Parts: sequence; structure tokens; C-alpha cells
Amino acid sequence: MFFIFSIIVAVLALIVWWNARRQADSNIVSHNVAKVSPLIAFAFGILSLVQCLTQIPAGHVGVIDFFGIVSDRILPSGINMVNPLARIVKYSIQTKEHKETMQVLSVEGLTIGLEVSALYRLNPDSAARVYKTISGGDYENIILIPQFRSICRSVTASFQASALYSSQRERLGTMIQEELAKTIASRGVSIENTPIRNVALPSQLTEAIEQKQKADQESQRMEFILTKEKQEADRKRIEAKGIADFQNIVAAGISENLLRWKGIEATEKLANSANAKVVIVGGGKDGLPIILDTK
Repeated sequence: MFFIFSIIVAVLALIVWWNARRQADSNIVSHNVAKVSPLIAFAFGILSLVQCLTQIPAGHVGVIDFFGIVSDRILPSGINMVNPLARIVKYSIQTKEHKETMQVLSVEGLTIGLEVSALYRLNPDSAARVYKTISGGDYENIILIPQFRSICRSVTASFQASALYSSQRERLGTMIQEELAKTIASRGVSIENTPIRNVALPSQLTEAIEQKQKADQESQRMEFILTKEKQEADRKRIEAKGIADFQNIVAAGISENLLRWKGIEATEKLANSANAKVVIVGGGKDGLPIILDTK
């Protein structure tokens, strides 16, 4: 409306200027009006031209609504030329987060406290369709949030409560994301992630799970000790066998003649030494000499 008002004022200023110009020579007032009217016409002409420009903030797009006719052309971020009579509706296409804290049921019927978030954004190409098909363009409260709550409850109902304590938490978040994305993708909303922030189980179940985990850890510790003792026993058995094999090999290589020869060599070395000694020759056929030092 301001555009039409600016055009009317500019046109009227030009008309006044034209009439005042014709009477400027004989009328001082008309002469002054002839000077001021062009300035007024120029100022309101500039204002009317400014109405043909619109600025879309970064991370947003604009939808053109011309008296109920929605254009499929989406205005990007920056300054755009538009019909000054059209209404420009701006939508954010930045990633947003919606948090939910709810009570859900597990497959056993236990009540679980679930804290989960949804990271989502509007598809730029779908902004015009969202504006036309969703009341007020409020896709978050009309489409996203109700579906998000419903899917969280339905997906959690397929999980056991004990599984959500540790191992299945990431899988729950993945399934919620897949189901939610499949449900609302046709409405122009993209789901980037649905991280599980917290899972609160009943206190009795939590204590039972913790006791089971402690028992499992103790069982694993005992298995480790038994395995270690078994390995140590095997090591000692292998070591004893090696010693026995060594002794058998050495014993097999020692003969009676070798022992006699080694004894003779030792006797000769002692006999040839400069020390005073007494040599006692052993009796019998196989006796070896015994050498005694006299000191």
C-alpha cells in the first residue's frame, strides 16, 4: 500500500509542479511551489522504487504471495527485485533442534524416560509448497513435532528396556531418524539426526542390570585367572620336558671310556704342575688315580 501511496504523491507533486511552473512568472507562491514540487516528486519516486526491492537474510528464503497467488519462484538470500504489491514470506532453512522429554513404554510394558532431540531443516525448494499446504506455514508444530512424538513412542515399544541401557541406544536413535525422515520427507522437511540424549530406566531394572554386569565382570576375571594359570602350567611342563630331553641327550653322549680318558687328562695336568702333591692310584681295573696336595 505504501508503494501506491508513494506513486500517487509523486504524480500529484509533478502535476502541482507543472501547474506552478506555468504561473511562476506572475505569482511568487507558485514560483516557490515550482521549486519544491520536483523534490517531493523525486523523494516519493525513490521511495516507490525501494518498494520493488526486498532483502532476504542469510540462511532464509522468500516466498512470493501476490494476493493469494503463490509463485513457485523462491527468493534466495540477499537483495531481490519483487512485485511491490506482493507479500514476501520468509522461511529459515538453517538447521534447528527440537528437544523432547517423554515417558514411553518398552516391549515388556515398562515405563522409560526418554530424552531425545531432532535436528531438522526446511528444504529451500519446498518453501512455497509448505506455505500453500500447511496452515500458517507452521510446519514445526503441525507436522514435525506430533510425528516426532508418535514415532519415538512406536519405535521404543519394539525394544527391550534392558537393551536400551547400553548396546541398543544408538540403534534406537537411528531407527527414529529413519522413520521420521520417511514420514515427513514428502512435506519438505529434512531430518539430519535424532540423537538420544538420555534413557532413564526403572530403578529396580537398573539395579538388576548393574548386578548382572558385575557378575559378568567377575566371571570374566575368573576366566582370565584360570587361563593364565593354565598357560603357566603349560609353560612349566614344556620347560621340564626340555630339561629332561637335555639330560637324556647329555647322558647318552657320556661313556665309560670317555670318563676314564678325562680322568687321565686331569691326572696328567696335576702331575705336571709345580705344586707338591701325593698321587694315590686307585685300586682295581677301572680305578682312577687320586692326587692329594701336601700343603
